Amino acid sequence: MKALKANVVRALPAGARLEVVDNSGAKEIEIISVRGYKGVRRRLPKAGVGDLVVVSVKKGTPDMRKQKVHAIIIRQKKEYQRPDGMRIKFEDNAAVVTNEKGEPKGSDVKGPVAKEAAERWSKLASIASIII
Repeated sequence: MKALKANVVRALPAGARLEVVDNSGAKEIEIISVRGYKGVRRRLPKAGVGDLVVVSVKKGTPDMRKQKVHAIIIRQKKEYQRPDGMRIKFEDNAAVVTNEKGEPKGSDVKGPVAKEAAERWSKLASIASIII
C-alpha cells in the first residue's frame, strides 16, 4: 500500500452502503470501519477513494451474505482535487471486495477505477479495465 498523492475528501462514513463492482458474489456492502483511520472520540470513521475498509455484505450470493470482509473504495460521488488542480467525481460510490492484504477476490472490475486507488493497490490496477 502506497501513500496517496491527491487530497481525497473522506466522504463515506461508517454505515454508508456501497455498490460492489467485481465478480466476487457480493452486490451491496455496508462500511463497518476504516483501516488505519485515526479519529476523535465518538466521531464516525470516514473513508474515501483508495481506502481499505472493513465491510458487511448486505446483498449478494447466499454464501457471501452476512459475511464480514475487507474492501477497497474505487469510486466516490463527492468530488476531490488532484495535485494538478483537476477535480474528479464519479456517478456512484463503488468498492471491490479484497482480503486483508488488499488483493482482490474477484477477477474482473466493472466500470472505471480512480487513479488514486490503482496507484495505491497494484493488484487492483492489474484487473481494472479503465483507470481514470
